[in-house]
Amino acid sequence: MTTIQHLTRWGCLAAILCLYTYCARSPYAQTNKIYKQKAKGYARTVREEPGILPGDNGIRPAWWAGTINFNMRKPNMVIIHHTAQNSCEQTLKTFTLERTQVSAHYVVCRDGTIHHMLNDYLRAWHGGLSKWGGITDINSNSIGIELDNNGAEPFQPAQISSLLILLDTLQHRYGIPAANFIGHGDIAPTRKNDPSAYFPWKQLADKGFGLWYNDTSNTTLPASFDKWQALRIIGYDLKDTTAAMKAFKRHFMPQDTISPSPDAENKVLFNVMKKYL
Repeated sequence: MTTIQHLTRWGCLAAILCLYTYCARSPYAQTNKIYKQKAKGYARTVREEPGILPGDNGIRPAWWAGTINFNMRKPNMVIIHHTAQNSCEQTLKTFTLERTQVSAHYVVCRDGTIHHMLNDYLRAWHGGLSKWGGITDINSNSIGIELDNNGAEPFQPAQISSLLILLDTLQHRYGIPAANFIGHGDIAPTRKNDPSAYFPWKQLADKGFGLWYNDTSNTTLPASFDKWQALRIIGYDLKDTTAAMKAFKRHFMPQDTISPSPDAENKVLFNVMKKYL
């Protein structure tokens, strides 16, 4: 075999191995293609010039005047979920099937791997029917993060470590207030319970991602304290007060669901409410 033939054979083999490696590394090539096509469609929409529309009297202007003072809309909330599935791969598959009609911007696997599935400026379908304060279209205001967890187990340290890095990046990039890092169960208390009571909300709050309460041992409740009003001030939807209180305790007092203490509950609620004022 000549040197040229030898190099040619190895060149072909290298190309085949490279192609195989690419395919093995990119099992979502087809859905990635669809992603790019849809993104191009939205880009064309954004590039369209403002329309020339008639006024009340039917008169159209001769030209359009485009303002130079604008920028991209940006998210102002982060909603944290658990996947309620059995693996990261299962969730990635779920988010790439059109029939599921559900998605998120990020998926964080148990080993800490982060999959960025959607541009942060685009609207993911993760919040569903939900409400927080006066916001009813959560998807249009938020970034959705899914943690690979079935909802019945603790979250892995590597996973939380990666989540904290991701949250720090998002907070600095978009200026998201600490109070606006919340859970799916907070915005949809009658439907959802994620992330579960295993989620370390205090650990996040200590880093500036979410709010937490101070020591309540010396807290004295004012006579005018109204726990339902407090929940409303924090942001909870009170259409179902039982569900709202359950969501609050899952977030701030998961240990109290075992042996409830109304006095402790109200003190924590009062303390958290003051953080939101």
